[in-house]
Amino acid sequence: MNELEKQLSERKKELQSTTAPPDLEGRLRDALSTIPPKKAKPLKLMWRLSAAALFFIVLIGYQFNGFAYYGKKLLGFDDLNSGTLNQLNEAGMGQNVDEQIVLEDGSILTIDGVMTDANQLIMYYTVSNEEGLDEESIHMLHLHHISGFLTNSNASSGTSTFNENQTEIKGLMRFDPVSGFAKNLTLTLHEYIEDSPLIEKKITFPYNPNLAMQTQLKQPINETLKVDQGQITFTSITATPTSTFIEGKLNVDNYGRLNQDFAGLELIANGKPVIRSGSSSSSAIRGYTFDIRYDALPENLETLELKMKRFVGYEALNQRVDLDSFIGETIGLNGKSVRIKEINRAEDELHLIIATEDDVLLDGVTLISEEASIPLSTTLNQTYTADENGYEWKVRTLVFKTVGEAEALHIEGMHFMKEYDLSVEIPIK
Repeated sequence: MNELEKQLSERKKELQSTTAPPDLEGRLRDALSTIPPKKAKPLKLMWRLSAAALFFIVLIGYQFNGFAYYGKKLLGFDDLNSGTLNQLNEAGMGQNVDEQIVLEDGSILTIDGVMTDANQLIMYYTVSNEEGLDEESIHMLHLHHISGFLTNSNASSGTSTFNENQTEIKGLMRFDPVSGFAKNLTLTLHEYIEDSPLIEKKITFPYNPNLAMQTQLKQPINETLKVDQGQITFTSITATPTSTFIEGKLNVDNYGRLNQDFAGLELIANGKPVIRSGSSSSSAIRGYTFDIRYDALPENLETLELKMKRFVGYEALNQRVDLDSFIGETIGLNGKSVRIKEINRAEDELHLIIATEDDVLLDGVTLISEEASIPLSTTLNQTYTADENGYEWKVRTLVFKTVGEAEALHIEGMHFMKEYDLSVEIPIK
């Protein structure tokens, strides 16, 4: 018997062992007594009544399990939860687990509970040690992934906090969604001990997929927006009680050149922005696939829209900057600022220290000397600093392999966060 057959067999046994509440027979009799008598063959009538009774027995049985399950709040995690998660926790939408494992330093890791839906699994955990914990304790422990039947879910993000006397850590970790067929889940964790090899441990806990929260909205979008160096296609939206995921694909030549690519994309629900919680992307055959994560959608949803206010753009410049004239000065490049701070020599290299706005990356930079045009070799030491007016600059050192004197800098173009005014309306079905 393969694994799927075992799962189906277990599900059948559960249904067979399910019993109806004591007053079900009376409620069914009262309901049936209100139906006007109809002529029907006795065999067909008995079959219909049996099917109806079986349906109600299964339905009510699962509802009673659900009501027993819901209403159990996971305690001690109010400081870690967002407003949405706190509301769900107050409503008892988390599944209690209470499974423990002893760590190498004697601390105890407790999986307190989980909260699950089609977008993610959120694990609530506690690390406790009566002798005390330090700041390194949480960094030495990595909750790596969750496995189970048709499940291999990686951790995506998390947060944690200490109690006042440093003996307990309360944590929240988000994982990819788990299968609706899994009955048991296994957490794989890694411990990093100084001067020791990586230690891997596993802890298995029961899981009831029937009690995952229901998806509120799941539908295709399939709308494409054009940007300077390519296009972005938003393929689908999945909204659950914990979060909203926008998925898509993009083919943009300068995607990833700046670390703010999706910062200017807003999800607008009922005219108000939904809080953005993060994004991720992975390379594909043609470009990238991505997902952007937002908070849960409001109740009584009426309108839904994606607005792209800013995204990475490109401007061709083909500009020469004479170094003698602009050392210590600020230069304007199509609305963006560049400051050439100083020039230094290091053996057979010339180091040019420049400062730009945070969202600017120069492209095709070459150094012009009496002898030749020298391409950029590498960039070093990127830092951030504020000037006398409180304006923040991104400072780095451009390295050129040359022994000649520098005359000018040639800048072919720049990548920057460009202002856009693009939108996609998402119909609510």
